[in-house]
Amino acid sequence: MLITTYSHARAGLLGNPSDGYFGKTLSFTFSNFSAKVTMYETPELGFEAGEVDDACFESVDALLHELQLFGYYGGIRLLKATSKLFFLHCREHGIPLPKRNFTVRYTADIPRLVGMAGSSAICTAMLKALQLFYETSIPMEIAATLCLRAERDELGIQCGLQDRVVQTYQGVVFMDFKQELVESRGYGIYTRVDPARLPLLYVAFDPGRAEISGVYHHKLRVLFEERAPNIVAAMSEFADLAQQAYDALMAGRTADLPALIDANFDLRDRIFNVSATNKTMVLEARKVGCSAKFAGSGGAIVGTYEDEAQYQKLVQVMTAIGCQTIKPVIV
Repeated sequence: MLITTYSHARAGLLGNPSDGYFGKTLSFTFSNFSAKVTMYETPELGFEAGEVDDACFESVDALLHELQLFGYYGGIRLLKATSKLFFLHCREHGIPLPKRNFTVRYTADIPRLVGMAGSSAICTAMLKALQLFYETSIPMEIAATLCLRAERDELGIQCGLQDRVVQTYQGVVFMDFKQELVESRGYGIYTRVDPARLPLLYVAFDPGRAEISGVYHHKLRVLFEERAPNIVAAMSEFADLAQQAYDALMAGRTADLPALIDANFDLRDRIFNVSATNKTMVLEARKVGCSAKFAGSGGAIVGTYEDEAQYQKLVQVMTAIGCQTIKPVIV
């Protein structure tokens, strides 16, 4: 038995970072970058190291740079934590599993720490593989929450539901994280959106602008729990922007999205004082008439463009500041 599963890169189109604070988001996955999990039956249970579990370095400088940027932990911990939550869930709910062991390995080409949800892609791909290997099925809304708990509760990573939901459902998803629902049952209301409703989209990124999203989310969590008025108000505004975008798409008003996307970033910049290196990406994209906001926590932006001529101008200005630009292939 050989099983291969994928989870794809994610871009938060509107509403983030309100997903961890009972807000609303509109996000999509795109197959330009993916995490791949391969699982096969073996006598013992085994987890093979992947690229994120680097153990060899070409120099001292390379070692120091790697540890400063990515820390001491790799992808195997994500596989283990996801496995633990899967097995516990099955035991708690009386789901019988075949008595078999596996060896699992993963690869990922999602640019690291640029807000494309690389870690959650490994988790969600792993949970998909476990379900196939053990011939069981967990409802997608529950599966996404299990992946969140694997990262947040087991590994202490500050994160929200958005990434795990859209990578479980795939495609374009509007997510409403109503507090009473999330607190009572562990998940919100998730609605798929036809990708054909979207305007022309681009994603631009620069690995050199990578930031550890957990640090940003930790600061945000502290401020929110202290009920800082500006943070609480901002989360409501982020959610409202996502709702407006969803309503516009459903009504066929794609022309409304650029202004909403720009407003999402401007709100973020007012509240969180975005670093100059990351803000430059947004400003350069806007110079050629494209809308722009962070795809995640920094290092990558997402936005709209009007036509091929404008896209080529965008590519030029992004290349000039060291960024790669792609047209996302929505899964």
